[in-house]
Amino acid sequence: MDKYTLYNNEELEQYEYHIGDFTPHISYRMKDGDIYLTHTRMPDQLQGKGIGKRLVEDVLNDISYRGIKLVPLCAFVASYIRKNPRWLILLKKGIYIG
Repeated sequence: MDKYTLYNNEELEQYEYHIGDFTPHISYRMKDGDIYLTHTRMPDQLQGKGIGKRLVEDVLNDISYRGIKLVPLCAFVASYIRKNPRWLILLKKGIYIG
């Protein structure tokens, strides 16, 4: 299994992997100390390889390490958290993802 390095590109407000010529990423916005994950982008050439799930997992680990609260506006991220409820602890108070 390949190991990818997670980069927090604060200038572009996205977490990203660099895989060859491709940059799968999760866009975010910071507001009042909370992080809002807004969109996941996976290049077509990398679809179906499990990279998206690994990207979400690495991003959630970083958010946990930083001790900030999360608002998952991205449907892919919200779905991942629903399937892996151990990450519910990161959600900002009052945020429910059903």
